[in-house]
Amino acid sequence: MSKKGFKEKVYKQVQKIPYGRVATYGQIAILCGSPKAARAVGNALHVNPSIEKTPCYRVVDRNGYLASNYGFEGREGQKRLLMSEGIAVDENYKVDLDKYIIKI
Repeated sequence: MSKKGFKEKVYKQVQKIPYGRVATYGQIAILCGSPKAARAVGNALHVNPSIEKTPCYRVVDRNGYLASNYGFEGREGQKRLLMSEGIAVDENYKVDLDKYIIKI
């Protein structure tokens, strides 16, 4: 699969994450049919062309931490967007996955 094709798969899956929920990079990789491609998911989201269409801020790491290199205003921007959807983010920039993660 081409890089462009993989990115499009990633964006399609991220667009399915419901408001007020999060997914991990690994979950998105699994949903794209490439379970070992969590890092590639992160790379695709780092160049996401449209935050309005593809809410990449809803994707966190496997432990619930926000992205250290989040492309839209850093971790503070990601935190602000998640909190605007009612998702609690603690002082360590972590989301409670037991409460907010999607089930796949």
